[in-house]
Order: sequence, then C-alpha cells, then structure tokens
Amino acid sequence: MYSYSDFDESFVRARVAQFTNQVNRRLDGSLTEDEFRPLRLMNGLYLQLHAYMLRIAIPYGTISPHQMRQLAHIADTWDKGYGHFTTRQNIQFNWPVLPDVPAILSALADVEMHAIQTSGNCVRNVTADHFAGAAADEIADPRPYAELLRQWSTDHPEFQFLPRKFKIAITGSPNDRAVTKAHDIGLRMVRNAANEPGFEVIVGGGLGRTPMIGVTVRDFLPEADLLPYVEAILSVYNTLGRRDNKYKARIKITVHETGREAIAEMIEARFAALRPLFAGNDQKLLADIRQAFAPPAFRTAPTDAYDAFYTADPTFRSWADTNLAAHRNAQYAIVTISLKAHGQTPGDATSAQMRLIADLAEKYGHSDLRISHEQNVILPHVHKSDLPALHAALTTQGLATANVGLLSDIIACPGMDYCALATARAIPVAQELATHFEALKLEHEIGPLKIKISGCINACGHHHVGHIGILGLDRAGVENYQITLGGDHTEKATIGDKVGPGFAYDQVVPAIERLLRAYLAERNGRSETFIEAFNRLGPAPFKAALYPEEAARDAA
Repeated sequence: MYSYSDFDESFVRARVAQFTNQVNRRLDGSLTEDEFRPLRLMNGLYLQLHAYMLRIAIPYGTISPHQMRQLAHIADTWDKGYGHFTTRQNIQFNWPVLPDVPAILSALADVEMHAIQTSGNCVRNVTADHFAGAAADEIADPRPYAELLRQWSTDHPEFQFLPRKFKIAITGSPNDRAVTKAHDIGLRMVRNAANEPGFEVIVGGGLGRTPMIGVTVRDFLPEADLLPYVEAILSVYNTLGRRDNKYKARIKITVHETGREAIAEMIEARFAALRPLFAGNDQKLLADIRQAFAPPAFRTAPTDAYDAFYTADPTFRSWADTNLAAHRNAQYAIVTISLKAHGQTPGDATSAQMRLIADLAEKYGHSDLRISHEQNVILPHVHKSDLPALHAALTTQGLATANVGLLSDIIACPGMDYCALATARAIPVAQELATHFEALKLEHEIGPLKIKISGCINACGHHHVGHIGILGLDRAGVENYQITLGGDHTEKATIGDKVGPGFAYDQVVPAIERLLRAYLAERNGRSETFIEAFNRLGPAPFKAALYPEEAARDAA
C-alpha cells in the first residue's frame, strides 16, 4: 500500500498543529462555536446528538494491520472501546471529548492517517472496490488511480469551497462493487475495441432527498487522461453549481438543469484546455504510485486441507459459501469478515476485534486489509489452506457470522442513536430484522438480499439502491418508515420505488416478513433471488403483501 512521502508527513503534521491551536482557542473562549464550526469540519470533527464525532479517512478502503491496531488504541484511550465503519470506507469515533481531539489526530499521524476532507464542500475520501487488487473479474487495480486522485484533490486551492460536498468512486472491474453510479463522479474501468483499458466516466449520481443515477459523459476515457478530465469536471461544476440553495447545489442538480449533452460539451472544452498543462507529470507520479500497489508474493501450497474441511464441517462450509469470493489466484480466496453478527450494530467493531483482525491479516492475509462500503472488513488475499484456521480464530471474537450478502448483512446509518440530522432510528430496526429472521431460520432460505436503512432523507444508509430500502422519517413526532423496492447498487443501478404509506416502528419487521414470505411463495425456484423475482413480477404481489387490508379492499 502507499506510504507517506516527506511532503505528506509534513502536511499532515502541520494540519495537526494548526487544528490543535484552533481547539485551544475554542476551549479558552477565543473562538465561538460559530467561528469554530468551519474549522472543525475541515478536520472531520462533527457535533452530534450527544458528543463530538471524529470521522477518519481510510482512502479507497485500504488499511494496514499497524493502522488498524492504532484505531483500536484510539478506541480504548479516547473513546468507548469501539469504532464505526461507514458506507464511505471511513471510521467514526462517536465519543471523543474536544480537549482530546489533537492527541487523537497526532496518534493518527503516527500511522499515516488523518481526518482531512472527511467533511466540508470539498472532494471527500475517494472510495474504491473493496476487492481491488484481488478480484478475479478485475481489469486493473483501481487503487493507484484513487491514490492519484487523493493526492491531487487534497487541499486543492480551487476545490476547497465547492458549491457542495463532492464524492468520487472508482472500480477496476466491469462488475461494479463501488456504487459508482450513485456518486458525483463514478469511474468504471472498461476496455475499448482495441482491448485497451480505460474508464467509463459517470457524472451526477447521488442519493439524499433527490436521488439520481449518474449519466455517462464518456464511454471510454484513456487512462492517461484521467486526472485532467476529472479536473475539467470539477472546474465546470465549480463554475455552474448553485450556491443559492444547498439542496440544489450538488452536481446531480447541475447536470439535470444543464442537460447531459450540454454539460458534456463544457467538460470536453475545459478538458482540451487543461490537458496540455499536465505535460505528462501526472503519469510520472502515477508510475511511482503503482509501485506501492504491487501484488503480494503469493505462495503455492496444496489446498486439499481446505477441500476436506469444507466437506466435513457444515459450519465452516456455510461460512465459506457466503463470506468468500473468487480471487484472481485460484489457490486464494477473498474473505469478507462480517461486522453484522445478529443483533449487533452494523459496522461497529470493538478494539479487541480490530486487534484480532490486524493479527490475522499479518498471519494469513499478506498484511492487507480493506474496509467495504457495506460496513464489513475484507482480507483480500488468504490462501485456501489457511481458511479453516482463520475461521476458527474469527469465531473467538464473534466475527465468523455466515451472512455476507444475506438479509442480516444490512447497511444502516447511525440514525437517531447518534446523528443530529436523523429523524428516526436505523440501528434498532437493523438489529430486530436480523434477530427476527435468524430466529425464524429463514435467512439462508431467502438467499441473496440487500436491505439498506437510512434514518433520514440524507440517505447515508443507501436505502434508495437497496433491494429493500427502509427510510425513517418523523411524522408529527412519531417515527414512520417508508419502504422502497427494486433498488440496485451495481452496474445496473436503479433507484427503488416507494410502494405505499409508511409503517410505525413496531410494524416494520412484520411488514418485511410478509414481503419476504410472499417472495418465497412467488419465486421461480430456489435459484431466483428476491431482486430477480421483483424484476420479473413487478411490485404488485409485494405491495399486496405489505398492505393486505388494501389488497383485500381492492379484491372486494
């Protein structure tokens, strides 16, 4: 993985010193909260319902065991012994006190981490496919490009005060695991007719109160043109983007109001002017960056022990069937460590779990870890012969739940348990859904399913692109949960449709049970997934299951 240059080191240390001075001025009263607010947000520090929250960047989801242990140390020393991994491949600490924040930032700097640009109207943490560098379907590892974008965008003088926050996602595979079409810029690696790798460039995606799927402005962009083209997009947006209304300030609104063809023409014109200015310097930098992402030295060893264990142990086999993905090296597997044990808070990891994961990455995973936007941790390179021992070790800390891609592998934002913007709870809904269907022993029978829950219209839980989306709202002081169906976060990205009135908190789990029992009754064999059945049948049978009284009235 990438290691800091001398410039990176001095830049981060200078920011820590600068913010330490700002914190001291806030504590002695020299700065009011209104004056302090933009300064703390530039350093990832939010004021939530009960305490400050510090959001720490994990660029393109890549983290080392050494860094993971430092996060565990921070959790124990300055928080409550855990951290929360987010849909932006970040980690959040929910309970720091203001006087301790400079020490936390200094501890992060010790392991080449920071919280810069995890908030504010700037280019946020660049996210990537969490299987990057390992996936069997990958054209190329996208992380060198993501690192190039990170270095270019950090403290960029033109793009620190954009009309609104700006998010970029990149995948090196045709199968999109980075939700690229729901980002301000999505970059999806493809090949042209000459079999050359490049990028499909998608602009104007986003969720929130006005969900939109991004539009393609370039079917194929050569690799060498990536940075000037992205700068052209940002430059056009910075000029056109609205600053009179924050709800209409995102680039998705700019694209919608301007039109795809018109904005594509503006981007191309700006790109033509910018491209000569780079003079190939970005490609020299990219070549240096690529060296940091060389694949590990894969070992060759028999996999007979894995095959035998898989056959003999049903618990291990269940875990392997759900939590492993195909690796480009047939002797290896990609392991997803579920942070979704039934009844637990999705995305939370204790300090003990973080330390175990770090140890296992060093012992079995070539010292490589990833954080997924689905709030799990990935060991991208594990030899199959090591999988039984790895599984046994994960079991000791409640990390061996065999549910990746199933009902209880729920994405959920913090909701009203933490967030000052939330209008309803999200975590308890996720917990109750997981435990309810675990008790019914239906989860594996239902099969692959993406449930995503948001506690407000800002959609941090990605509910719009869930097969089943749940949005918590406030209705006259009472929590009300809207259900959307048919969303998709992949290369076939689709915004789910609202199917009817919302449900009270205690009605959500029974409603989802009715919905999924209808799916089991209607599916075309066990191999047809929920989203396949929904696309085949349409919303009618599922709406009837959600609202049986309405269906009965219609039938009468």
